Amino acid sequence: MFDVFYSGKKPNVFVHEREADSIEHAQTLSRTRYFWWITYLADYSTHDWDFQPVPWQSEYTHTWPSQHHEYSGTYLVPKSGEIKYHFHKKIIPNRSTTDFDTIVDRAEFDLTWAPHPHDPPYTYVFGNQWWPANRMPTIEYHVPGATERKYMDKPQARLLETHNDCWHTLVDCEWDYTWVPDPGDPPLIYVFGNQWWPANRMPTVEYHVPGATERKYMTWPRATLSPNTAPWTVPDSVDPAGVDFSWVPDPGEPPYVYQFATQHQKTGGPTYTVPGASEVKYLAELKIRTVGKATAIYEIDHMDGAAGQIDKTTRRVRYFDNYRDTLIRLAKSIGTEHEYVWVCSSICDYTDFDFSWHPEQWQSTMLHVFASNEQKFGDTFFMHVPTFAESAERKPLLEWYDCNFVDSIVPRRRMPVIEHAGDSNVDAVKTTEWSGPVALFTTNGVPMTIPAVNLWRSETKTITPLSSGASAVVVPKSAVPYIKTQMYDYPYIDKTQQQRHGDTKLDIVFISNGEINAEDNWTILESRITGLETNKLHRVDRVNGRADAYHAAAEASTTPWFFAVFGKLAIDFDFDWSWQPDRMQQAKHYIFHALNPVNGLVYGHQAMIAYNRQLTLANPGVGLDFTLDSPHEVVPILSGIAHYDTSPWSSWRTAFREVLKLQASLPDVENEYRLNKWLDINGDVVAVGDEADPQWSRLGAQDAVEYYNQVNGDFNALKKSYEWEWLASYAFVKRSLLPHQ
Repeated sequence: MFDVFYSGKKPNVFVHEREADSIEHAQTLSRTRYFWWITYLADYSTHDWDFQPVPWQSEYTHTWPSQHHEYSGTYLVPKSGEIKYHFHKKIIPNRSTTDFDTIVDRAEFDLTWAPHPHDPPYTYVFGNQWWPANRMPTIEYHVPGATERKYMDKPQARLLETHNDCWHTLVDCEWDYTWVPDPGDPPLIYVFGNQWWPANRMPTVEYHVPGATERKYMTWPRATLSPNTAPWTVPDSVDPAGVDFSWVPDPGEPPYVYQFATQHQKTGGPTYTVPGASEVKYLAELKIRTVGKATAIYEIDHMDGAAGQIDKTTRRVRYFDNYRDTLIRLAKSIGTEHEYVWVCSSICDYTDFDFSWHPEQWQSTMLHVFASNEQKFGDTFFMHVPTFAESAERKPLLEWYDCNFVDSIVPRRRMPVIEHAGDSNVDAVKTTEWSGPVALFTTNGVPMTIPAVNLWRSETKTITPLSSGASAVVVPKSAVPYIKTQMYDYPYIDKTQQQRHGDTKLDIVFISNGEINAEDNWTILESRITGLETNKLHRVDRVNGRADAYHAAAEASTTPWFFAVFGKLAIDFDFDWSWQPDRMQQAKHYIFHALNPVNGLVYGHQAMIAYNRQLTLANPGVGLDFTLDSPHEVVPILSGIAHYDTSPWSSWRTAFREVLKLQASLPDVENEYRLNKWLDINGDVVAVGDEADPQWSRLGAQDAVEYYNQVNGDFNALKKSYEWEWLASYAFVKRSLLPHQ
């Protein structure tokens, strides 16, 4: 057992307690290796007096907290050494004392409170729940020897209720009658409001100080009005537990029927009727939550595999071609079972949807339509069944019915995405096994956003390309039976969304074979392409034979189509290199226009061509014109000027080959006109540029017609013009013309 010391009042814990002036004094008096230093303020009824420190804490002074401070005034102290504290967590509670003076009657206080043991002596002053200690001293605690007052923020005394003649309760309410005025105020009549209206609008409780004549309107505290259900009418769709029946209108207003809003509309909530009222006042700022009018949910199954995910669905129905007929059949099948219903769609996600929504009262018989993503004509409907069943058939189109398009959005589920490596989307559309009403087909990744196609009727289910080249396109399932060779077989196409996705720009391949002006034209092309980082430029040079040259160009390309620029073509500076082939058609070549500087013709001869890589590689060159052997289309965009008249040999060779093809294409009105321009039958040759000389071009054209007639149009004989060696030998025989001339 260790020695026990105390200072000040005797605690009466042990009979052998000893008095000491300080802990340091007690260290000199102690006869044991530790001693207890205790206080008369503590309750030691449960304290463990046999406690001993563990060896590694033997040098510390151990202290225990009270319920008010980390120091309770109880210590276990080593007989010698420096005072270093080790704090324990177990509380040694203070006991109630009689050291307090009550300044204000009818006040409660925690009489176990004690000052911090290390504080100097103070007279501690405490306030109450209404006024601080310096405004209304309520309780005091006197430490012996104190000369200075310390005003405490906490703890506070609690004043008790006082019911006397000062109080005047004007309206049935709950009120805290412990309130007292500020002792520093002059005599006043204090007026209090309530939770709905301030004191000057609706005096609810008054406190009259004796002798007071002046009124003071208080913003705090406030009375709480008692609930009163008598003036209220609550619709079935509103849970009464969510209505605060204590609400009252502004007493200064004339009598109204107050219509409360819901979380969705300004009507549909409860009403509060003031006697004698005939006019309605809408309280949009006070919203009462409703559970909704429609309890039945019908789901339209779009056969997308997502049906059955809407909770508490009443029944599932199939989508039939259009929403008008689907909804009419549904409304008639419901009959009188439900007045209001939700009609949802399997293609939409209702995870966060609020089915408590309801329309304004004046809109109750309309068909309410919720948007799907950005699509106004959405797939979610709130229907008044009797009205729709009776009236909808009179409207040829659903949008002609009395529809209300709601601002709220229901997100569509992600549509199926078919990514494929084909050059055209057509074959992918025709061969896909469909799940759902729409799908995205893409050869170039998935767009960031995909538009929601309107599914209300056949005419609104549009094929929607998302880029200028339709590398990504949204296709409705209903379009598939129409499509044979191109999506344009389907009559409903929306091209307003072509900025949602980017197409890969086409490679450019420059094809040359010793043309005099090839290097100049290559330089022009390079300067035009500089800065267009997305168009890659390649060159194929001196490949013998037209088919082999085209194959080499296709092999050089890294994109499914490539721009073929020929050595004689000076590219037009304004040509748009972002141009794209149309992937809504089957793969084909695209022939641009070029200006002939000798005869002034502007058409596809010698022009730039956007070749499809696969078609190019698959063509061995079976016809007179390599390009025309495969599906092709003319694009009336000028690609440049074809300067073929740079030498007699170039002029003659170019004219000879082109006129053979024109002659073989007859009868054709347009090509006959072009043939006559080449032959210059009327003598009105047009020369474009200073170097233009029609002589060798005209001779080449005339020799071609003559040769065609000699071989009687034999295809194999005409095809010899593909080879440069044969052309050179024929030109020499016919005109003594050499390739270097």
